[in-house]
Amino acid sequence: LKDKAWSQLGSSGGGNHFVEFGILEFAKDDAVLNIPKGKYVALLTHSGSRGFGATVAGHYTKMAKDVCKLPDVAKNLAYLDMNSSLGQEYWIAMNLAGDYASACHEVIHKKMEKALGATVLAKVENHHNFAWKEVWNGEEVIVHRKGATPAGKGVMGIIPGSMTAPGFLVRGKGEENAINSASHGAGRQMSRTKAIKTITKNEMQTILKDHGVTLIGAGLDEAPMAYKDINMVMASQEDLVDVVAKFTPKMVRMADDGSRED
Repeated sequence: LKDKAWSQLGSSGGGNHFVEFGILEFAKDDAVLNIPKGKYVALLTHSGSRGFGATVAGHYTKMAKDVCKLPDVAKNLAYLDMNSSLGQEYWIAMNLAGDYASACHEVIHKKMEKALGATVLAKVENHHNFAWKEVWNGEEVIVHRKGATPAGKGVMGIIPGSMTAPGFLVRGKGEENAINSASHGAGRQMSRTKAIKTITKNEMQTILKDHGVTLIGAGLDEAPMAYKDINMVMASQEDLVDVVAKFTPKMVRMADDGSRED
């Protein structure tokens, strides 16, 4: 596992993971980030804990099913008691996987920074599809944000659209009714299988050309039309986050058709 983790460090993986260059536009000065109003070249990456995280998840899922026997219809809901040694072991491993995912981003960005001779003005990174220990109503609980990203008061976040739609740099408002959370992207409106079957290469090339996007590898399963309208998604969560800046993708690198997300 250590060898796998080392060999994959600094890579993006498959599925909807990506590396994008684009224009990040601040409509006004941001005192917190110390960024003046204007347009900047930005690098946006979406990666995960790769094979390391997948192996950790698979191992402890099997352990959970072994110690938490449930009917077949509910077997995938098996869990590990946090007060057990296995539960504590998994919690440590999960957080290590989260740190590994952050390290992947760091390596990718450092490589690009060095190659371009760029000066980094600001950097924002956060997790999604992760679990956190938080205090709610005076009690420590575990908050699992699946398809969601933290949006506590003042917490910075990134909500991508698609390879042609804008993404947004946001600051959380701390809406407790949403458990201090917001969406971690536009979300799919079409399954990968349906996208591959219904979207043509010509259609994809046309929309990329219309938006001035250079695509360096990606499958039809990640075509822009497979995703929801990011502007509608943002309008639906204006009570959860404030938009700090708008990211417009210009150069995108993704994996090929049907690649497994890892």
